[in-house]
Amino acid sequence: MSEKSKQDRLLDVIDLRVHFGLDQGTVRAVDGVSFHVDDREVLGVIGESGCGKTVSAQAVMRIVPSPGRVVSGQILLRSALSPSGPLDLAALDPRGSQVRQVRGGEISMIFQEPMTSFSPVHTIGNQILEAIRLHRSMSKAEATDLGIEMLQRVGIPKAGERFAAYPFELSGGMRQRAMIAMALSTNPKLLIADEPTTALDVTIQAQILELMKDLREEFGMSILLITHDLGVIAETCDRVAVMYLGRIVETGTVDTIFAKPLHPYTRALMGSIPKISRRVGKLEVIRGSVPDPFARLPGCPFFPRCDAALNGTCNVGAPPPLFEVDPGHRAACLLYDESTEVAAHDRSENA
Repeated sequence: MSEKSKQDRLLDVIDLRVHFGLDQGTVRAVDGVSFHVDDREVLGVIGESGCGKTVSAQAVMRIVPSPGRVVSGQILLRSALSPSGPLDLAALDPRGSQVRQVRGGEISMIFQEPMTSFSPVHTIGNQILEAIRLHRSMSKAEATDLGIEMLQRVGIPKAGERFAAYPFELSGGMRQRAMIAMALSTNPKLLIADEPTTALDVTIQAQILELMKDLREEFGMSILLITHDLGVIAETCDRVAVMYLGRIVETGTVDTIFAKPLHPYTRALMGSIPKISRRVGKLEVIRGSVPDPFARLPGCPFFPRCDAALNGTCNVGAPPPLFEVDPGHRAACLLYDESTEVAAHDRSENA
C-alpha cells in the first residue's frame, strides 16, 4: 500500500482483539482483525451471526459491553483532536473526554434496533438535541432548528410534529430514519451502520439504503456497513470484508468478491443466495454449524465445515494469514499459499 493511499485512510484497524472473560472460559469475539476505511468509502462487513461484526464496531466506538475488553491492537482515526498524526482510540480510556468527543461527534453509529436504542421515556427531539449540543456549539433554539431540518432531510413528513413524538409513536421505518437523522446531526466523518435495515420490509429497506447513499454524497462521509444481507452489500458498498469466527477471511472490491469469491466460506455464502434461474432443487447450505466460541480449534477456523480442506494441513498450526491473490483481493486460505499441499491438491482437482 502506497503512502498516498495510506493518507487517504480515515480509519485503520490493525490486529484488533476483543475478549470476553466469562466463568466458562474466554470468548475471543474479535481475534486479530485488520481493515481500513478510506475517505468517502463504504466498507461492508458480512458474515453469519456471532462472527464478530458488531463487536468490531463497538470496539471502534469504545462501547464494548462488560465483561468484554480490547486486549490488543490499534484503532487509528484521522482526527481533528490529533493534528500531528492518527489518534489511537484503543489506547484511550473508554470513559475519557477524548473518546467522548470522538464518539457521536467524529464517529456516529446507527444501532441495529432503533426501538431499543432510543429512550422510550424521552421524545425523539430531546434525544437529538442532546447529541447536537454535546458535539456542536449551538443554542437550544439553533439545535432544535437543525434537528427538525435533519428529520426533514431523511424524509420524515411533518418533521416538527415528529420531533415532539416518542419512539413508540413512530413506525419502524420512521424510527430508523430518526436514528439516521440523530447520527448525522453531528456531521460525523464516519458513520457506522449496524444492520440498519433489519426487520424492515423490502420497500422501506430500499428507501433507507437509497437515503444512506444520498447522504453519503451530500455530507462527504465514510460508512462502515455491517450486515448479513449480500444484496445490501451489492447495492451499497465499494469494498467488502468477510468475517468468520472473529477473523476476516477475505477482502476485496464488491465486483471482485461477487465475480470471483476466493475463500470457501465466501463461495458458500454466495452459493446460498436464491437465484431466479434456479427453479427446482434445494438451496445450497453450509454444512455443520459455527464452532463453540469457547474452544478455538488449531489451523483454519472454517476447517470443520470446508469441502476443500485437507486433514493434517488445514487443521494444524496458526490460522492462515490473508494471502494477496490479485491486487487488492486477499483471502485467508491455504489454497492460495503456493508452498502448501492444499494449493497443489486444489490445482489438480481443477485441472
